[in-house]
Amino acid sequence: WVSSDLKYRIKQTGEYLPLLQGKSLAMIFEKKSTRTRLSTETGFALLGGHPCFLTTQDIHLGINENLKDTARVLSGMTDAVLARVYNQSDLDLLAKEATIPIVNGLSDLYHPIQILADYLTLQEHFGFLSGLTISWIGDGNNVLHSIMMSAAKFGMNLRIATPRGYEPNSSVIMKAKQFSKEFGTKLFMTNDPLEAASGANVLVTDTWVSMGQEEEKKKRLKDFEGYQITKQTGKIASPNWIFLHCLPRKPEEVDDEVFYSPKSLVFQEAENRKWTIMAVMVSLLTNY
Repeated sequence: WVSSDLKYRIKQTGEYLPLLQGKSLAMIFEKKSTRTRLSTETGFALLGGHPCFLTTQDIHLGINENLKDTARVLSGMTDAVLARVYNQSDLDLLAKEATIPIVNGLSDLYHPIQILADYLTLQEHFGFLSGLTISWIGDGNNVLHSIMMSAAKFGMNLRIATPRGYEPNSSVIMKAKQFSKEFGTKLFMTNDPLEAASGANVLVTDTWVSMGQEEEKKKRLKDFEGYQITKQTGKIASPNWIFLHCLPRKPEEVDDEVFYSPKSLVFQEAENRKWTIMAVMVSLLTNY
Protein backbone atom coordinates (compact mmCIF):
# COMPACT_ATOMS: atom_id res chain seq x y z
CA TRP A 1 0.00 0.00 0.00
CA VAL A 2 2.19 2.79 -1.34
CA SER A 3 -0.44 5.45 -0.61
CA SER A 4 -0.64 4.53 3.08
CA ASP A 5 3.14 4.61 3.35
CA LEU A 6 3.43 8.00 1.65
CA LYS A 7 0.63 9.43 3.79
CA TYR A 8 2.30 8.26 6.99
CA ARG A 9 5.81 9.37 6.07
CA ILE A 10 4.82 12.80 4.75
CA LYS A 11 1.76 13.73 6.82
CA GLN A 12 2.57 12.04 10.13
CA THR A 13 6.36 12.21 10.33
CA GLY A 14 6.93 15.30 8.17
CA GLU A 15 9.45 13.66 5.83
CA TYR A 16 10.38 15.40 2.60
CA LEU A 17 10.34 12.87 -0.23
CA PRO A 18 11.32 14.43 -3.58
CA LEU A 19 10.70 11.14 -5.37
CA LEU A 20 9.50 12.85 -8.57
CA GLN A 21 12.18 15.53 -8.76
CA GLY A 22 12.92 16.28 -12.41
CA LYS A 23 9.67 14.62 -13.57
CA SER A 24 6.84 16.42 -15.35
CA LEU A 25 3.18 15.52 -15.73
CA ALA A 26 0.76 16.70 -18.42
CA MET A 27 -2.75 17.11 -16.99
CA ILE A 28 -5.37 17.20 -19.76
CA PHE A 29 -8.78 18.31 -18.48
CA GLU A 30 -11.70 18.33 -20.91
CA LYS A 31 -13.99 18.20 -17.86
CA LYS A 32 -13.50 20.52 -14.88
CA SER A 33 -12.79 19.14 -11.43
CA THR A 34 -11.90 20.28 -7.92
CA ARG A 35 -10.56 17.10 -6.34
CA THR A 36 -8.84 15.59 -9.38
CA ARG A 37 -6.99 18.79 -10.20
CA LEU A 38 -6.00 19.75 -6.67
CA SER A 39 -5.00 16.25 -5.59
CA THR A 40 -2.84 15.71 -8.68
CA GLU A 41 -1.24 19.15 -8.82
CA THR A 42 -0.44 19.40 -5.11
CA GLY A 43 0.54 15.75 -4.81
CA PHE A 44 2.88 15.72 -7.80
CA ALA A 45 4.49 18.99 -6.68
CA LEU A 46 4.83 17.76 -3.08
CA LEU A 47 6.96 14.93 -4.43
CA GLY A 48 9.20 17.38 -6.30
CA GLY A 49 7.64 17.05 -9.74
CA HIS A 50 6.21 19.65 -12.11
CA PRO A 51 2.53 19.28 -13.11
CA CYS A 52 1.38 21.10 -16.27
CA PHE A 53 -2.36 21.83 -16.33
CA LEU A 54 -3.95 21.91 -19.80
CA THR A 55 -7.61 22.79 -20.38
CA THR A 56 -9.65 22.80 -23.57
CA GLN A 57 -8.37 26.37 -24.05
CA ASP A 58 -4.81 25.03 -24.22
CA ILE A 59 -5.22 21.71 -25.99
CA HIS A 60 -8.03 20.50 -28.22
CA LEU A 61 -7.90 16.73 -28.32
CA GLY A 62 -8.39 15.51 -31.87
CA ILE A 63 -9.30 18.97 -33.24
CA ASN A 64 -6.27 21.13 -33.99
CA GLU A 65 -4.04 18.07 -33.77
CA ASN A 66 -5.02 14.42 -33.99
CA LEU A 67 -4.72 12.23 -30.91
CA LYS A 68 -1.90 10.14 -32.36
CA ASP A 69 0.27 13.24 -32.83
CA THR A 70 -0.67 14.66 -29.42
CA ALA A 71 0.33 11.39 -27.74
CA ARG A 72 3.72 11.44 -29.44
CA VAL A 73 4.38 15.10 -28.66
CA LEU A 74 3.52 14.66 -24.99
CA SER A 75 5.68 11.53 -24.85
CA GLY A 76 8.69 13.62 -25.85
CA MET A 77 8.06 16.43 -23.39
CA THR A 78 6.63 14.86 -20.24
CA ASP A 79 7.02 11.71 -18.17
CA ALA A 80 3.33 10.86 -17.83
CA VAL A 81 -0.15 12.10 -18.75
CA LEU A 82 -3.28 12.26 -16.61
CA ALA A 83 -6.28 12.77 -18.88
CA ARG A 84 -9.80 13.65 -17.73
CA VAL A 85 -11.89 13.25 -20.85
CA TYR A 86 -15.40 12.67 -22.13
CA ASN A 87 -14.69 9.57 -24.21
CA GLN A 88 -12.91 6.40 -23.09
CA SER A 89 -11.91 5.85 -26.73
CA ASP A 90 -9.72 8.98 -26.57
CA LEU A 91 -7.85 7.52 -23.58
CA ASP A 92 -7.44 4.20 -25.34
CA LEU A 93 -5.91 5.88 -28.38
CA LEU A 94 -3.60 8.03 -26.26
CA ALA A 95 -2.42 4.93 -24.42
CA LYS A 96 -1.86 3.08 -27.69
CA GLU A 97 0.22 5.84 -29.30
CA ALA A 98 2.13 7.21 -26.29
CA THR A 99 5.43 5.86 -25.03
CA ILE A 100 4.78 7.16 -21.50
CA PRO A 101 2.12 6.16 -18.93
CA ILE A 102 -1.42 7.47 -19.58
CA VAL A 103 -3.52 7.68 -16.41
CA ASN A 104 -7.31 7.77 -16.58
CA GLY A 105 -8.41 10.86 -14.63
CA LEU A 106 -12.03 10.13 -15.60
CA SER A 107 -13.87 9.05 -18.72
CA ASP A 108 -17.46 8.27 -19.62
CA LEU A 109 -16.79 4.61 -18.80
CA TYR A 110 -14.45 4.59 -15.77
CA HIS A 111 -13.11 6.69 -12.88
CA PRO A 112 -10.39 4.43 -11.40
CA ILE A 113 -8.45 7.01 -9.39
CA GLN A 114 -11.61 7.76 -7.40
CA ILE A 115 -11.95 4.11 -6.43
CA LEU A 116 -8.37 3.94 -5.18
CA ALA A 117 -9.21 6.71 -2.70
CA ASP A 118 -12.39 4.89 -1.69
CA TYR A 119 -10.52 1.67 -0.99
CA LEU A 120 -7.79 3.45 1.00
CA THR A 121 -10.52 5.06 3.10
CA LEU A 122 -12.15 1.69 3.74
CA GLN A 123 -8.80 0.13 4.62
CA GLU A 124 -8.09 2.93 7.10
CA HIS A 125 -11.53 2.64 8.70
CA PHE A 126 -12.12 -1.12 8.84
CA GLY A 127 -8.51 -2.32 8.74
CA PHE A 128 -9.32 -4.72 5.89
CA LEU A 129 -11.22 -4.96 2.60
CA SER A 130 -11.85 -8.67 2.07
CA GLY A 131 -15.32 -9.67 3.24
CA LEU A 132 -16.83 -6.18 3.16
CA THR A 133 -20.12 -5.62 1.35
CA ILE A 134 -20.48 -2.44 -0.70
CA SER A 135 -23.95 -1.17 -1.57
CA TRP A 136 -24.18 1.22 -4.53
CA ILE A 137 -27.44 3.17 -4.66
CA GLY A 138 -27.72 5.48 -7.65
CA ASP A 139 -26.75 5.83 -11.29
CA GLY A 140 -24.98 3.09 -13.24
CA ASN A 141 -22.11 5.41 -14.06
CA ASN A 142 -18.33 5.47 -14.45
CA VAL A 143 -17.63 5.34 -10.70
CA LEU A 144 -19.83 2.27 -10.30
CA HIS A 145 -18.15 0.67 -13.32
CA SER A 146 -14.76 1.07 -11.63
CA ILE A 147 -16.06 -0.54 -8.44
CA MET A 148 -17.55 -3.40 -10.44
CA MET A 149 -14.22 -4.02 -12.17
CA SER A 150 -12.23 -4.11 -8.93
CA ALA A 151 -14.26 -4.97 -5.81
CA ALA A 152 -14.16 -8.74 -6.31
CA LYS A 153 -10.38 -8.68 -6.74
CA PHE A 154 -10.13 -7.37 -3.16
CA GLY A 155 -12.64 -9.92 -1.88
CA MET A 156 -15.53 -7.46 -1.53
CA ASN A 157 -19.17 -8.24 -2.25
CA LEU A 158 -21.23 -5.75 -4.24
CA ARG A 159 -24.95 -4.95 -4.09
CA ILE A 160 -26.22 -2.51 -6.73
CA ALA A 161 -29.49 -0.60 -7.00
CA THR A 162 -30.21 1.59 -10.03
CA PRO A 163 -33.52 2.83 -11.43
CA ARG A 164 -34.79 1.01 -14.50
CA GLY A 165 -33.02 2.37 -17.54
CA TYR A 166 -29.97 3.47 -15.55
CA GLU A 167 -28.26 0.11 -15.16
CA PRO A 168 -24.49 -0.24 -15.63
CA ASN A 169 -22.91 -0.90 -19.03
CA SER A 170 -23.75 -4.45 -20.16
CA SER A 171 -20.13 -5.37 -20.95
CA VAL A 172 -19.06 -4.17 -17.49
CA ILE A 173 -21.80 -6.29 -15.91
CA MET A 174 -20.55 -9.34 -17.78
CA LYS A 175 -16.96 -8.76 -16.68
CA ALA A 176 -18.05 -8.10 -13.08
CA LYS A 177 -19.92 -11.41 -13.00
CA GLN A 178 -16.80 -13.18 -14.25
CA PHE A 179 -14.65 -11.53 -11.57
CA SER A 180 -17.19 -12.36 -8.86
CA LYS A 181 -17.15 -16.02 -9.87
CA GLU A 182 -13.35 -16.09 -10.17
CA PHE A 183 -12.72 -14.53 -6.75
CA GLY A 184 -15.63 -16.12 -4.88
CA THR A 185 -17.58 -12.95 -4.07
CA LYS A 186 -21.26 -12.04 -4.42
CA LEU A 187 -22.69 -9.64 -7.00
CA PHE A 188 -26.34 -8.64 -6.60
CA MET A 189 -28.32 -6.22 -8.77
CA THR A 190 -31.77 -4.77 -8.19
CA ASN A 191 -33.98 -1.73 -8.76
CA ASP A 192 -34.85 -1.51 -5.05
CA PRO A 193 -32.50 0.75 -3.01
CA LEU A 194 -33.45 -0.78 0.34
CA GLU A 195 -32.89 -4.28 -0.96
CA ALA A 196 -29.40 -3.28 -2.10
CA ALA A 197 -28.62 -1.70 1.29
CA SER A 198 -29.48 -4.85 3.23
CA GLY A 199 -26.48 -5.97 5.31
CA ALA A 200 -24.06 -3.57 3.64
CA ASN A 201 -20.96 -2.25 5.40
CA VAL A 202 -20.56 0.60 2.91
CA LEU A 203 -23.31 2.77 1.40
CA VAL A 204 -22.16 4.64 -1.68
CA THR A 205 -23.79 7.01 -4.11
CA ASP A 206 -22.77 9.68 -6.60
CA THR A 207 -24.31 12.49 -8.59
CA TRP A 208 -27.50 11.67 -10.44
CA VAL A 209 -26.75 14.28 -13.11
CA SER A 210 -23.20 14.15 -14.45
CA MET A 211 -21.49 16.83 -16.52
CA GLY A 212 -23.00 16.79 -19.99
CA GLN A 213 -26.38 15.52 -18.72
CA GLU A 214 -27.80 18.86 -17.58
CA GLU A 215 -30.65 18.76 -20.09
CA GLU A 216 -31.80 15.47 -18.54
CA LYS A 217 -31.90 16.87 -14.99
CA LYS A 218 -35.67 17.15 -14.59
CA LYS A 219 -36.30 13.62 -15.87
CA ARG A 220 -33.44 12.15 -13.85
CA LEU A 221 -34.61 13.71 -10.58
CA LYS A 222 -38.02 12.15 -11.14
CA ASP A 223 -36.58 8.77 -12.10
CA PHE A 224 -34.34 8.69 -9.01
CA GLU A 225 -37.12 9.39 -6.50
CA GLY A 226 -36.68 7.06 -3.53
CA TYR A 227 -32.93 6.73 -4.04
CA GLN A 228 -31.83 9.31 -1.47
CA ILE A 229 -29.63 7.75 1.22
CA THR A 230 -30.98 8.52 4.70
CA LYS A 231 -30.70 7.11 8.22
CA GLN A 232 -33.64 4.88 7.23
CA THR A 233 -31.39 3.33 4.58
CA GLY A 234 -28.74 2.79 7.24
CA LYS A 235 -31.16 0.89 9.48
CA ILE A 236 -31.26 -1.89 6.88
CA ALA A 237 -27.48 -1.94 6.45
CA SER A 238 -24.96 -3.58 8.76
CA PRO A 239 -24.68 -1.87 12.18
CA ASN A 240 -21.13 -0.77 11.31
CA TRP A 241 -22.11 0.88 8.02
CA ILE A 242 -20.31 3.95 6.72
CA PHE A 243 -21.09 6.33 3.86
CA LEU A 244 -19.00 7.39 0.86
CA HIS A 245 -19.58 9.92 -1.93
CA CYS A 246 -16.97 11.12 -4.45
CA LEU A 247 -18.33 14.71 -4.33
CA PRO A 248 -19.65 17.20 -5.21
CA ARG A 249 -22.84 16.15 -3.48
CA LYS A 250 -26.44 17.31 -3.88
CA PRO A 251 -28.95 17.00 -0.99
CA GLU A 252 -31.33 14.87 -3.07
CA GLU A 253 -28.62 12.15 -3.25
CA VAL A 254 -28.00 11.95 0.51
CA ASP A 255 -29.57 13.99 3.29
CA ASP A 256 -27.62 16.18 5.71
CA GLU A 257 -28.28 13.82 8.62
CA VAL A 258 -26.16 11.15 6.93
CA PHE A 259 -23.75 13.36 5.01
CA TYR A 260 -22.54 15.30 8.07
CA SER A 261 -22.76 12.40 10.51
CA PRO A 262 -19.88 10.38 12.01
CA LYS A 263 -20.93 7.62 9.61
CA SER A 264 -19.84 9.76 6.69
CA LEU A 265 -16.20 9.47 5.61
CA VAL A 266 -16.53 11.73 2.57
CA PHE A 267 -13.90 14.30 3.55
CA GLN A 268 -11.35 11.65 4.52
CA GLU A 269 -12.19 10.04 1.18
CA ALA A 270 -11.61 13.36 -0.62
CA GLU A 271 -8.21 13.87 1.05
CA ASN A 272 -7.22 10.35 0.09
CA ARG A 273 -7.56 11.32 -3.57
CA LYS A 274 -4.23 13.10 -3.05
CA TRP A 275 -2.36 10.23 -1.40
CA THR A 276 -3.59 7.64 -3.88
CA ILE A 277 -2.75 9.65 -7.01
CA MET A 278 0.69 10.29 -5.50
CA ALA A 279 1.06 6.53 -5.08
CA VAL A 280 0.02 5.95 -8.70
CA MET A 281 2.65 8.40 -9.99
CA VAL A 282 5.38 7.06 -7.72
CA SER A 283 4.60 3.49 -8.74
CA LEU A 284 4.66 4.36 -12.44
CA LEU A 285 7.71 6.61 -12.47
CA THR A 286 10.04 5.30 -9.74
CA ASN A 287 11.21 2.07 -8.13
CA TYR A 288 9.72 3.01 -4.73
